[in-house]
Amino acid sequence: MSRHIYVIAEHFDGKLRPVTKELVGKAQELAATVGQEAHAILLGHEAEGLAEELIACGADVVHYADAPELAEYTTEGYTYVIAEFLREREPNAVLIGATSNGRDLAPRLSARLRCGVTADCTGMAAEAETGLITWTRPALGGNILADIVCPTTRPQMGTVRPNVFPKPTADPTRQGRVERLTVAIPAGTIRTERLAFERVEGDEVNLEDAEIIVSGGRGMGTAEQYNRLHRLAQLLGGSVAASRAAVEAGWAPSIHQVGQTGKNVGPKIYFAFGISGAIQHLAGIGGSDTVIAINKDAAAPIFEVADYGIVGDVHEVLEAMIAKLEAGERLC
Repeated sequence: MSRHIYVIAEHFDGKLRPVTKELVGKAQELAATVGQEAHAILLGHEAEGLAEELIACGADVVHYADAPELAEYTTEGYTYVIAEFLREREPNAVLIGATSNGRDLAPRLSARLRCGVTADCTGMAAEAETGLITWTRPALGGNILADIVCPTTRPQMGTVRPNVFPKPTADPTRQGRVERLTVAIPAGTIRTERLAFERVEGDEVNLEDAEIIVSGGRGMGTAEQYNRLHRLAQLLGGSVAASRAAVEAGWAPSIHQVGQTGKNVGPKIYFAFGISGAIQHLAGIGGSDTVIAINKDAAAPIFEVADYGIVGDVHEVLEAMIAKLEAGERLC
């Protein structure tokens, strides 16, 4: 019988990716429903501290593979080690973050294990009696939500968008165990080598990790006016995002799109300039601590979810904010 809910742990620069913590918390919830355990698979080198952090976040068992070849993510190395491990353990389900690495890894594991994979999920639920996972994901361009079940193959596998589940509060006193794995990667398996890493600073950072996001929609009017958001983001130390309408207008690249067909974000502050608040966009900002909406339409749906709202001309409000920050003043 397939047992336990597994999470593929992802880390970068010595830190767990936030989506990994979210998935460990969700795995604990699913495992409790089906009477199983939450397990994490951690690959790396000299990363024992991350194993303890995974336990603090909710993992009952961490399977840790330590090898110099695994210090950085490589398609061939991670696929080989994880696929071999999962064949042996036969888990009930495997959760993978829908990050660049996760989207690279998941289909390869699916092919090797001959199981399905549900991509870009925004919800999961478990059935206690059967252990079946219902995976929820946007479909038909984000116009509907589809529920998908894989009843015949194991493991059940899916990639899950960041910022759709709350991050668990870490409990450093929580008990769990770390199982060290013996790793023997055949020569020639890893055919790529990372020569350098170039960090991009400023308002081009990963939206999924940003603490402040300044986002613009159709109400910005023109590309030139939308681009003024970059100045506000720069002054706030944040990142610039866009609604689907702004991306389709050509004002921003698709990687900046937030919403059901874009990215799910969870910043401390989300500024929504000229965004009406379509349900597809709201689905992507549910993880935000504080939403501040600026729109001339007092009846715009965005105000129903906003913590603070400003009814007025977005350009006047934007320029007033920029002026105050450039003068060294606080916004509030």
